[in-house]
Amino acid sequence: MRDVRTVGANILRMLRLTLQRKFFLALTVLLAALMLVFVSLSRLGLQRSLGDYVAEIELNRMDWLVLRLEQAYVQHGDWRFLQDDANAWKNLQQPQDPPSGRADDGFQRGPPPSRSFGGPGGPPPNEAGSNRPPPPPDGDRGPGGPEGPGNPDGPGGPAGGPESIYQRLALLDANAQTVLAGAPLVVAGAIRQPLHYQGRPIGYLALAPQQSTQSEAGRAFISQQLGFVLTTGLAGLLLALLISWQLARRWLAPIRQLMLGAEAVAAGRLDTQVPLRGSDELAALTQTFNDMARRLAGVDASRQRWLADVAHELRTPLAALRADIEALQDGIRPFSGATADRLHRQVMRLGQLVDDLRLTMQDDSGLPALALAPMRPLELLLDAAHGMQGRFSEAGLVLDPTGLQAMADAGKPLVNADARRLAQVFHNLLENSLKYTEAGGRVVLGATIDTTALHIDVQDSTPAPATHDLPRLFERFYRGEASRSRALGGSGLGLAICKALVEAHGGQISAQVSPLGGLWIRLDLPLVPA
Repeated sequence: MRDVRTVGANILRMLRLTLQRKFFLALTVLLAALMLVFVSLSRLGLQRSLGDYVAEIELNRMDWLVLRLEQAYVQHGDWRFLQDDANAWKNLQQPQDPPSGRADDGFQRGPPPSRSFGGPGGPPPNEAGSNRPPPPPDGDRGPGGPEGPGNPDGPGGPAGGPESIYQRLALLDANAQTVLAGAPLVVAGAIRQPLHYQGRPIGYLALAPQQSTQSEAGRAFISQQLGFVLTTGLAGLLLALLISWQLARRWLAPIRQLMLGAEAVAAGRLDTQVPLRGSDELAALTQTFNDMARRLAGVDASRQRWLADVAHELRTPLAALRADIEALQDGIRPFSGATADRLHRQVMRLGQLVDDLRLTMQDDSGLPALALAPMRPLELLLDAAHGMQGRFSEAGLVLDPTGLQAMADAGKPLVNADARRLAQVFHNLLENSLKYTEAGGRVVLGATIDTTALHIDVQDSTPAPATHDLPRLFERFYRGEASRSRALGGSGLGLAICKALVEAHGGQISAQVSPLGGLWIRLDLPLVPA
């Protein structure tokens, strides 16, 4: 039973309509429909044009009748004799005897006269302007031999069936509008051959195409042509299907590669990259996928690095706590007030590290509730600068708040902020400059204001971080110089805390190289609306 289910599942998997198969089936249906329309229109066109083609050939074989009509017109002077004599039109279509010089049938049979009409010898028989052959002799009976259209007793004679050439033949006037004699045909659809006299048209011999192509010759011709059309169409259909299958495989190959790449990323292989092909929309999608995979790989590497840094930062206070506690347990060190203070400092250091980590979380869950109120941030920064002036002097640094003092005295801008948290931001920025600025340098504080925001600048002198390090200065545990020890650089969370708190106030913080040769930190805080 399980084998049967497995076989069924495999069959369903094979019959599953993938995008490539859907594309191929859609093209197959479209091409088959076009093939059907093409064959149908070809058959209809052949049926409609075959009658005209055959009628033109038949009419071209009636030159002998055209010549007789021109001669009769010259002899009588017009076409009224056809209306006066009911048998005249039929007699003109009868086979004639060879020329004998006798005029017993109304036609001139003597030797050819001169070419001038009205000159000696009477009217010329072929003065109508055409070089047509003379009427057929009695032994030929017109085109087609004894059974041809010139034979009144044959199937094509005047007494033939409805599809006989004589039942579809008529004489039209010089304007090709009125039927003067013959079959009552539709003038617009008839094949016409002009009659001339002295270079001017005197009428038209018109032949209506056959209305039916059910004759054996017609059916054979249409079958032969349709067979050729069908063979050509099938060959074109097979070629088009082959090309469409190849195109479908080529066009949809990037989608299969993207699917395999997505499966690899889902399996944890974040370094997966799909090769680019072309410059179309699928190539743009592939590029987007590759960028996403690289970012995911970067985020994963950052997460691994962050976990390693957190473990390292927590290891130091935990190791100190463990050593003190084990010394107390082993009786190596007696419990005293100094021991209790040392344990308390280690615990507070752990608590501070955990709080700093929470402040640098990317979502709002790690941020404390801010007690926002209108306040003057420049005064907070000046207080922090005055409080750290002594430490800067001890480090051989100059802290210059002159520009900040001038702005504070002039504008005293207000922002909505939590005073304690904003003071923490200022303290971290000054601590960062104090730790990383070389002795003999200076730190300059300044501020500018526009209609919507207050811009606070903290600039220091050398050394400056590398340009590629600037976007990462606000990442957790990131240090621009790997040689700096944690004893000097702290936990590496100072600027990350500043970024989290400034953004919590609705502001922005950025870093660039300072004209003084060091780092330039800018804070943008939104002003309280007037």
